[in-house]
Parts: sequence; C-alpha cells; structure tokens
Amino acid sequence: MLTLPTGFTIAVYAEQLPGVRLMALGPDGDVYATLPELGRVVRLGDADQDGTADRVTPVAEGLNLPHGLAFRGGTLYVAESHRVVRFDRPGAGPTIVVANLPADGGHFTRTILIQGERLFVSVGSSCNICDERDPRRAAVVRYHLDGSGETLFATGLRNAVGLTLHPATGEIWATNNGRDNLGDDLPPDRVNILREGGFYGWPFCYLPNQPNPEYQRTPGRCANAIGPAIVLPAHTAPLGLAFYQGAMFPAEYRGDLFIALHGSWNRSVP
Repeated sequence: MLTLPTGFTIAVYAEQLPGVRLMALGPDGDVYATLPELGRVVRLGDADQDGTADRVTPVAEGLNLPHGLAFRGGTLYVAESHRVVRFDRPGAGPTIVVANLPADGGHFTRTILIQGERLFVSVGSSCNICDERDPRRAAVVRYHLDGSGETLFATGLRNAVGLTLHPATGEIWATNNGRDNLGDDLPPDRVNILREGGFYGWPFCYLPNQPNPEYQRTPGRCANAIGPAIVLPAHTAPLGLAFYQGAMFPAEYRGDLFIALHGSWNRSVP
C-alpha cells in the first residue's frame, strides 16, 4: 500500500503498459517510456493537461529488451540489451551508436545517461556473484555520443539500474542492487556517487571491509573499494532515482533525491 505525506495525492497517469520500466521527458513535453517485454518505446501524451495520459503512441518497436532512454535535443537514445541506438527524428529507423554490448547471462537491463558530449551506459553483472570475463559487466561504461572512445568509467557495480546527475555538482549518482543469498537482511542495497576510475566492491565485498563469503580469503581486493553515499535496506532493489527540481512540492523537497524501490523476490517478508 502506498502512503503519502500530508497534503499529497497520487493518481494513475497511464494504464495498460505491461512491464513498463524507465521514463524520460521529451522535448515536446510528453513522457516517453520503455516496455522491454514488448520491445517497444511509447509516448504518453496528455493533450488536455489534466494529469492523465490520453494517448499511448508507439515510437519504436521490434527492439531487443529496450530499457534506458535519454534525449539529446530532438534525438532519442535507447539502450537495448545488446546495443545502444538513436532515433534522429519521429518516424526514423534506429541508428546504431554502440554495438556488441555484453548480453549473455543475467541482468539484461541497460541504462543510459547523457552528460554533455558523453554517453554513459550501465551494464549489470551476468551472475549473482562471480568473476566476470568481460570487464564491461558490473560497470558503467563511457562513450562519446557517436559511440567511440569506449572507457570503463566505474566498476564493481553489480547492477546499477538507475543513473542521474546531481543538479548542482554534475556528479553521477547510481542505484545499485546487491547480491542475493545472504539472508533477509544482507547485503544492503546502495546509492553510489560515481567517480571516474572508481571501484565499488563487487564481487569481492558488499561494503568496504565487508567481504563476500566467497572471497573472504582475499580481503585485500576490497582495500580500495568506495563506500556508498546512501545505504538502503537489503533487497529493496532501488531502480530509478531523480533529484527534485520542480516547484509543486513544498520548498523543503527541492533538491531532495527520490528513489523508486522495486522490492524483493527472495526475502521472507518482501
């Protein structure tokens, strides 16, 4: 059950969107959303501005598990499980920006963020706990907007589903979903501030100086792990996040970070 602070209300904006995942506000003022299971990106229009979408229009179909999306001007970038594509104008077909992202194993979601002329792509791990063969797994990878210049920006991130920019500092903040099978209350989920070249612990530890049982004999591998900015309860599965910059909420909410929690699948009490 959803609970709200005094004075707040909540309503359904759009329905019949099976498996809807991430959203972005387009330059036309409409909300765009990904439907991974349907391979589709849709536009949710609200022509009469009554707070309820009055039309759902497909803008891209036939995609491979589309998840993250971002606009640069009028160009829409979409992250599929195995690549990033862009749509330069309404009705245009996809242009490949980044090809051959690792797509085997678990964590199919790819989240993207654009900062200036750089494109950041989050690629989750292929497993719960393991040594990855592809260094781009469990990492955020940086590219130029044309897809060139691939660089590992941050590593040791098991599944950083949400990425956002701090409005004042320009830092990248990222949610991270911790590992499974350590019981109901471990490990904590996290929000991290990403630093270029930063290592955030996975798979060796879930917090600095807290090694995973599989790696207890190699504790030194966590020596340089960066700790979280925010610690969340285990298995809450933080997904999207955003800093509030609007004017509708009371003034004390401005600049606050909002985090969407998916909830657990493997906890005694979800």
